[in-house]
Amino acid sequence: MSNTGLSTNIAPDTTLNLSPKKRLHMQLSQFNQQRLAPAFIEQDWALKLHQETALLLKEGAFVESERQHVQQYLAHMPHDAESFMPWFERLREEAPGQGDHLFPWLANNATMKQIRWFLQQEAAGEAGFDDLVALSQIKLPTQAKLEMARNYWDEMGRGHQTSMHGLMLEKTVSNLHLTHSIEETVWESLALANLMVAMAVNRRYAYQSIGALGAVEMTSPTRVGYVNEGLKRLHVDFETRKYFQLHATLDVKHSDAWNKEVIFSLVKSNPETAKPIAEGALMRLCCGARCYEKYRAHFGIQSNLH
Repeated sequence: MSNTGLSTNIAPDTTLNLSPKKRLHMQLSQFNQQRLAPAFIEQDWALKLHQETALLLKEGAFVESERQHVQQYLAHMPHDAESFMPWFERLREEAPGQGDHLFPWLANNATMKQIRWFLQQEAAGEAGFDDLVALSQIKLPTQAKLEMARNYWDEMGRGHQTSMHGLMLEKTVSNLHLTHSIEETVWESLALANLMVAMAVNRRYAYQSIGALGAVEMTSPTRVGYVNEGLKRLHVDFETRKYFQLHATLDVKHSDAWNKEVIFSLVKSNPETAKPIAEGALMRLCCGARCYEKYRAHFGIQSNLH
């Protein structure tokens, strides 16, 4: 997430005692912040490209490890569009992380301190849905491209600054004083953002990115609804929790349109897109499930029964 006041500066001596995964995802987080930001030409641009190659290879290895992990869920996945869509939509109930009781706990039991910690982790792991959609739609067929444009326009508040979704989330961060750093963010949350950026930026993962974004739209309404209820219970004002209240309902419509106009149309025209789309959705959902498990451990909540 950009311009939220979350510090992303990494002191040079802070990575010495970190786990390999935390070190990797801190590096990738900082790299992503730099490579996505508008910049000016520098004299040593060629040298920097050479230096980036090592990080790009690390990023690729990370994404490939996530892609290999989800193959276990794809054994019986259909490839024709009419059968694929019901399979894809069942991920809403059956995929890893769905029905996690972290979220009812946030709605009914979490203290303000606990829900602030949760939101800090989530904000640090927010890659910016609008930018991910913009990066992912490049050179797609017309039907999918148009729906992604409509989705992007909604994310941009249909041209009204006060209705931009990213700014709504920034207001939540600002009003709740969520000042967090990469060092204090769990690696699982950093990994989720790094995965989403990697799939959107690297065109070899274009269809995985589309599947991942579709999974976000399809599975988020229930989760953000619980977060909104938790904030409401703690007497957080409407403007501060507006982002969550809006997405609890709007993402249902977004998901229906994304599944029909983007995913179905792509698979219908080319069944070979079914597998990478499914991979991306499951990669996103598995990374999310890993975050929820980490959050539950932090809060001392027992593991899910299923």
